[in-house]
Amino acid sequence: MLDKSPYFFPQLPEITVDSGGQLLLAGQPARDLLARHGSPLVVILEDALRRNCRAWMHPPAGDLRYRMYYASKALLTTGVAALMAQEGLGIDVVSSGEMATAIAGGVKPADILMHGNAKDEAELAYAVANGVGRIVIDNLEEISRLAGIAASAGIRQKVFVRVTPGVRPTTHRYVQTGQQDSKFGFNLEGGLAQDAVLQVLRYPQLELVGLHCHIGSQVLETEPFVAAAGRMLEFYALVQQELGAPLDELNLGGGIGIRYKDSDQAINPAQHMSRLYDFVEEWCTRHGIACPLICDEPGRSIIGETGVTLYTVQSTKCIEGIRNYASVDGGMTDNPRFALYEARHPVAPATGMLEPADQIWSISGKCCETGDMLIHDVDIRALQAGDVLAFFSTGAYTWSMASNYNRVARPAVLLLGNGREGLLAKRETTIDLLRLDNIPGWLL
Repeated sequence: MLDKSPYFFPQLPEITVDSGGQLLLAGQPARDLLARHGSPLVVILEDALRRNCRAWMHPPAGDLRYRMYYASKALLTTGVAALMAQEGLGIDVVSSGEMATAIAGGVKPADILMHGNAKDEAELAYAVANGVGRIVIDNLEEISRLAGIAASAGIRQKVFVRVTPGVRPTTHRYVQTGQQDSKFGFNLEGGLAQDAVLQVLRYPQLELVGLHCHIGSQVLETEPFVAAAGRMLEFYALVQQELGAPLDELNLGGGIGIRYKDSDQAINPAQHMSRLYDFVEEWCTRHGIACPLICDEPGRSIIGETGVTLYTVQSTKCIEGIRNYASVDGGMTDNPRFALYEARHPVAPATGMLEPADQIWSISGKCCETGDMLIHDVDIRALQAGDVLAFFSTGAYTWSMASNYNRVARPAVLLLGNGREGLLAKRETTIDLLRLDNIPGWLL
C-alpha cells in the first residue's frame, strides 16, 4: 500500500501501510508500540540496520584493504555497540563516555578509534589505559600530552594525524568540516599538517600509522570524497617518501548522507566504495606507492533511515490565515535538528495514511521556546489530539543529541526486529532527572 500513500518516507521493507491506512513498523502497528512502551518512542528497525551494516562491510572490488568504523556519535548505546561488534564494524568515539559505552557493549578496544579536537588529559589516559587501537591527533598541544601518557604507561600508541584537505562539500555550513576554516585538524595549506607530522615523529612513544580527514556530514555526492582522497594521497606520499614515516593507513572519514526528502539522491554504498577505492588504487599505481589500508566511518548512512520517532498529539491550534499548529509530547529535547539547522524529517500520521494530505500543519514541541519546532508547514491530513505522528529517518543525531531542557525526560529507544523487540535505552523518569541534583547544606 506504500504507493497509495501521499506521504514520503524511507522505502524499507520494514515500513509498510496496511489496507486501513495504518502504519506498520516491522509488522507492528505503531499505535500498539506506543501502548506497550509509552510516548514518545524512538524505534530502531533492526533488520534494516543490520542490512546497512552489511552493505558497508561488503568487500570493494579489487584487493584493496579496508576497515569500517561506525561513527558512534550518530547513535550509541551499549546495545548499538554490541550490534556493531556482531556485524564486524569498529567504533569511532569522541569522548570517555562513548568509549566506555562501546567497551561495555563488547567492542574490542583495539577496534576503537578516538577522535576529538579538545581531548583532555583524563580522556587520553583513559584511552591509553584501555588499549584503544587508534587516537587521532587533532592539535599540536595533544602531541606531547599523549606522548607523556604513553610513556608513563610503557606503550607505543598508534595514532593518525587529522588533516584538513580544503574540500568544501555541498551541505549545511554547520556540518562542513573539510574546509580550511575549521576547528578540526591541521590545514594542508600553510604547512600545518606537515609540521604536525614532524612533531609526532619526534616522539618514540607515538607510532604514526596513517592520516585522517573528514570533509563534512550529510554529503550526497561521491566526488567530493574523491577530491579529498586525491589531496590526501598527495600528502600521504610526501609523508612517506620525504618525511620517512612508514604510513600504512588512510582514513577518509564518513559523512555520507541519507534521503530526508523525495528529491534527495541516495548514495549506494557499493557504488560509492567502488568509485572511491578504484580512484585510490589507480592513483597509487600511477605514482608508484603501495595502496594504504582505507578506513571509512559511516554513521548516519548506517542508522539514520532505520529510526522512526513516534509522538502523540496533545493539542492543536488553528490561526485563520496564518498557521495550524499540532503540539506533541516531545520536541527539541529529543530531536534538536530543526532548531539547530532547520533539518526537515519526513512526517506522517500513524493512521489514516491513505487519506489525502490536504491540510498544512506545523508540528511544535512541548518546551517553553518559540523555536521548539519539529517541522514547519508540512502537508498532512486533519489532525486532532490523540493522533500519533511518525517522524522518519530519525536514527541519527536525534536521541544522541537529546537534552533535559525544561527537565523533560528522554524517551525510550526500542530495537524492533521481525518477531522480537527489546529496549536499547529505558525511558527516563523524574527520579533519573533528580538523581544527580544536590542541595548545598546552607540551603537546607
